[in-house]
Amino acid sequence: MDTIIKDYLLGLKLEESQRHKNMSLFPLMTPLDGGPDYTTLRDALEKALLNVTEVSSGGSVPELKVINTADISVLLLDGEELAGAKQNRVLNTTILIKEKSETVIPVSCTEQRRWSYASKAFHDSDTVMSPSLRSEKARTVATSLSSTGQYRSDQGTVWRKIDEMAAKAGTVSETGAMKDTFVQKMAELDEYLKAFRYIPTQKGLLVFIGGEPVGFDFVSKDRAFELLHPKLLKSYAMEAVLEEKKSEAEPDRHRAEAFLKEAADCEEKKYESVGRGHDFRYESKTMVGSALAVDDKVVHMAFFRVGEADKTGQIARTRHRIKFRL
Repeated sequence: MDTIIKDYLLGLKLEESQRHKNMSLFPLMTPLDGGPDYTTLRDALEKALLNVTEVSSGGSVPELKVINTADISVLLLDGEELAGAKQNRVLNTTILIKEKSETVIPVSCTEQRRWSYASKAFHDSDTVMSPSLRSEKARTVATSLSSTGQYRSDQGTVWRKIDEMAAKAGTVSETGAMKDTFVQKMAELDEYLKAFRYIPTQKGLLVFIGGEPVGFDFVSKDRAFELLHPKLLKSYAMEAVLEEKKSEAEPDRHRAEAFLKEAADCEEKKYESVGRGHDFRYESKTMVGSALAVDDKVVHMAFFRVGEADKTGQIARTRHRIKFRL
């Protein structure tokens, strides 16, 4: 593993755990420098500094166009959803959009039964894919990077996982929109959002569900993480709401530290990022992850546990089934 990434991983400090029902977490801290300045997707959109549209009037499912008019970079997080235009999409990877720039970004569709304009531009849907969906998407993106050098997902797999989530949640959507499941489960998700608090200077969270470690997200700037905290919490909370195992066991600090060490031992591949810096991909028999590093500083990391059920996705990956709707 790249020394920079490993130093960040093993340098993360766990604060006192927080718990609600079957979900618990350790806030993550680090004394390491946060690297280049940037703001978040939501902040830039609300200030009209960022414009996200289809790449053309006809659109292209796996791509969107981003124009950043700000004097600062903008962080777009892997799994973060944009709503509107011809259909809702999520980011296939974390991207730091350069200031005063125009960039075509790789995305996946999260609304399979709509292909008509709801608005000219996209807005922040206030939703991040759940960890199980992000990990499965990450696997297929890693396959695409390895075989074609492109940040493409297996669109069929993304749609299937969204359908499975909706079925498990007992929710209905006319357009098969992932966001509709989050909206319809909001009363339950709100309980989790109110239970977990942001800690000043916090830069990440490592989450347990049903007494087992699920994954973690780390963002280098505490101000950016503070803005992303509710959205990321909701992502993990969706997993907790749908989790069949309702164990409310206290999280184990030693197991949390072991999870970080296990992440540091994953096999690594390095690629040029779509935006600034380099994109790192990680995988082991029990874990999948990614990191974005810019100017020798880690901007974002996310690692997720994968179980036996998830490993069936390896069959699809070996066949290189990268599917898109045209």
